[in-house]
Amino acid sequence: MDITINKPDGTDEYQITIKCKKIPPELISLLNSFQTGQVDKHLIGYIESKMHRINPKDIFYVESVDKKIFLYDEHAVYGSRQKLYELEEELSSYDFLRVSKTTIINLSKIKTITPILSGKLEATLLNDEKIIISRQYSSVLKGYLGL
Repeated sequence: MDITINKPDGTDEYQITIKCKKIPPELISLLNSFQTGQVDKHLIGYIESKMHRINPKDIFYVESVDKKIFLYDEHAVYGSRQKLYELEEELSSYDFLRVSKTTIINLSKIKTITPILSGKLEATLLNDEKIIISRQYSSVLKGYLGL
């Protein structure tokens, strides 16, 4: 892979040129981060009264329970003051996808997907938690994964 960074004459912006035979998914994700301006974006999560900076890539899923929003990573559950639709929009550039009315999942944390009753799917995450993907969103997930 060959990467070149130039600052064209007469402009304040830099130009990045990447030459490679095949673009790995990590590079696509990084390029998307540059385009959306979310290179070092972190979310704020709360445990009791303490604020924590959370890298979106560490989040397994986001869930709304009784009008409260929770962020789940491998080790902890954080409360969030953002609304679910705000997090959905903010996390869309990080391979997150809404899979039910109350849940947004990190697609890179899915280990397996199993069909269950009435068109629903069950995703088993890398931490062995199981998330139900509603019938309404299962076709979106299948399309995203190329199934």
